[in-house]
Amino acid sequence: MTDLDADLLRTVYDAQLRARVPEPVPPGVTVERDGPLLRIQGLDRGGFLTYRDLAGLAGAELDELIVRQRDHFDRLGQEVEWKLHGHDEPADLADRLRAAGFVPEERETVVIGPVAPLAATLPVPPEGVRLREVTFRADLDRIAELKSQIWGADGGWLADGLERELAAGAELDQPPLTIVVAEAGDELVSAGWVRFVPGTRFATLWGGSTLPHWRRRGIYRALLVYRARLADARGFNLLQVDASEDSRPILERLGLVSVTTTTPYVYTPTRDATAER
Repeated sequence: MTDLDADLLRTVYDAQLRARVPEPVPPGVTVERDGPLLRIQGLDRGGFLTYRDLAGLAGAELDELIVRQRDHFDRLGQEVEWKLHGHDEPADLADRLRAAGFVPEERETVVIGPVAPLAATLPVPPEGVRLREVTFRADLDRIAELKSQIWGADGGWLADGLERELAAGAELDQPPLTIVVAEAGDELVSAGWVRFVPGTRFATLWGGSTLPHWRRRGIYRALLVYRARLADARGFNLLQVDASEDSRPILERLGLVSVTTTTPYVYTPTRDATAER
């Protein structure tokens, strides 16, 4: 796949990454199927809805599927995200989600590229910064605090989710998650993780947010290359990232290509189920 055909990459992405059950399933996580949808609970701060396609559902049948998900999480008092891709059908799916109370958040771009060119280079952080793999809860809490500083929202749920994933893979010869931090002395300045997706060609990259006063110094690229080398050592030959508008140009300059967009449509429950207990 040397020509990096975006349509072909999108087809492989749909077939191999969408509607996948986490492997192994972390403790406390439940996965249920409702028609073409996978409904995942307990992985992040709320629920998550994913699918490869909607099996041709449209009109009233599609509305019923959407409303079932909304009502399910409303009863639980939990937020839920429906991950809408730019090439999803039917064309009016976004309108139907909004009509059911789902609210769009910031759109990202799915970018994909080969591992080998990045893995052939060395991760070179700026002077005074080191990269380190982490597994301990104290480091996960520091990552959550970093996210809170950058985005201005509570990131405690992130530490909990990463800890569950690490625990699920702890007994495996090749754990499916590796977390890497960038530190300047005692200061955590950035963090990113890579998920190795079993049975696919993909390693997927997450995180990468950097403190404002440390940006544009090569930390993002160093973390990217470090994780690409891990993927190469494990035999994965494609990288996938849901890229923000800040990171997309960097990734495209490094050889990844845009194949579609993804927008979280989030439903927030109208009541707190815990208040009735």
